[in-house]
Formats: sequence, C-alpha cells, structure tokens
Amino acid sequence: MAIPCPFFRSSAEADLRELTQFLLDQATDGLLPFAAQMEAARRYSRTIAEVEEISLTNGILPARYQRNREMISLRQQLTLFRSKVAVFGCGGLGGYIVEELARLGVGSIVAVDPDVFEEHNLNRQILSTLNQLGQKKVEAAAKRVAAVNPAVKLRPVAEAFDEKKGSGFLQGVDVAVDALDSIPVRLQLAEMCDKFEIPLVHGAIAGWYGQLTTQFPGDRTLQKIYPHNRELPGIEGKQGNPSFTPAVVASLEVAEVVKILLKTGVLTRNKYLTIDLYHLEMNEIPLKKD
Repeated sequence: MAIPCPFFRSSAEADLRELTQFLLDQATDGLLPFAAQMEAARRYSRTIAEVEEISLTNGILPARYQRNREMISLRQQLTLFRSKVAVFGCGGLGGYIVEELARLGVGSIVAVDPDVFEEHNLNRQILSTLNQLGQKKVEAAAKRVAAVNPAVKLRPVAEAFDEKKGSGFLQGVDVAVDALDSIPVRLQLAEMCDKFEIPLVHGAIAGWYGQLTTQFPGDRTLQKIYPHNRELPGIEGKQGNPSFTPAVVASLEVAEVVKILLKTGVLTRNKYLTIDLYHLEMNEIPLKKD
C-alpha cells in the first residue's frame, strides 16, 4: 500500500497557504479582480476553476459576481460553483439557459444537442451567428461559456437524448433542464429524471406563449401535462418563435434551477405556469397530486 509522503503533503499545504494569501492580498473589499485570478492560476499552476473555488472557500468573491452578492451569499455562490446542471437542447431556450447559468457561476454544465445552426435560428437563438451556421450548437455553447466565464466547465454532448444514453448524460447532475422541442423526447427525459431522482425544470414556447413547471422525483408532472401527446411534436413549428419568448421562459427556468440548488424560494411545483406575452398575463394551473 502506498504511504503518503509527508514532504509532498506539507509542500502542497504550503503552496495552498501561499496561494490563499496571494488572493487575500489581491482582493479589494472582498472582491477579486479577474486579472488577479488569472495571475494566481499562472503563478501557482492552477486552473481558473480551482482558483475560483479556493477564493470562495476563503470568503473572497470573484469580482464578476459583485452584483450577485446582495441576493446570493458567498456560501450560496460556492454552492452554485460546486453544482452540476444538464441542459437538454441548445437552441432558443437552451442557449439562453446556458448563458445565464454560466454568468451566475454554476460550475459545471452538460449541454446536450445533436443539431447544427441553420439560418432560421438567427432570429432567436442567442448562440447563433452568421459565422456559426453549420456548426454544432454544443460547440458554440462551449466557446461562449469559455469566453463569458472560464471558471465554468461545459461538457458538450453532440448527441440526441434517448433512453439508452440518458444515464450517461445525467451522471452526477443536480438539476436537469428541459429545453427540447419534442413532446415524446421530453417525456422520456422526465421519466429518466424520475428514475435517477433528479429534479427537472421544464419550459416550452410557441409564438407569444410559454409554460413552465418544476418536477421532482415522484411528481410525474410532465406526464400530467402531456397525457395524450406522446407521439405529437411541439406546436412551436406552427406558431414559430420570436426573439423575446425564449428569453423570458429561459430566464424563468434558470430562476427555478437556482432555487432548487440553493434550497430557497417558491417553486412552480405540482402546478404549471402559463405565460401569455401578447396579453401580458401569467396564470398558475394546479395539478392533482397522485
């Protein structure tokens, strides 16, 4: 059996103490500039993510999160950093969801989508640009996250979700997010999340309208919302989607994710929220518990 070497252990501990002191010295009003975060990573041969975790563990907030701290405590920011969220679909809803999760500081994201960008995506999908037409959506998501928040790790999965592969996509995940456009596939996702006891945040959009709900294991919420639609596509193909509907519903989904991860706030559970942006109305529809 290998015996840990006290010299290497003490050396690593000394390096960690030195790194921590460097971060404390570089912080102003408890905030660490990103330039100092990068210098710490270079100087102490650490990743940006490692430096971020050490900073948060020692009560130092990376300056990018300064506007979070009036509503998200340091402890909660660390919880977000140590969380893992899987986003299924990187189009209209999913692109905004990935963007917002990364900016919030959720440390690990799994992005699942087999598709490439097409010209008709340009009206609403935040990750799409003319230069990225024909590119895999998850590859664009990975590049975007790296540019927005290098402390966040995004795992791109350029595959379609199905029951055979689903367990691999959900491994170690704290929350799953439904940004799909197929009712049968999202029902498969709901059933697999139920099987692996993972909360699922669901959003759907079509034209001026959207809906939102959060399903916990055993709730079977999506099965109640779509009891007769297992073989039908979503209606967004007929009604289309402008730029603003996915942005609104995706933001509501991200808010639900944060409340689940931080165990705070009121969730849209055992009910679903309908969003009518044309008439500016939102309504909660209760669902019967089993």
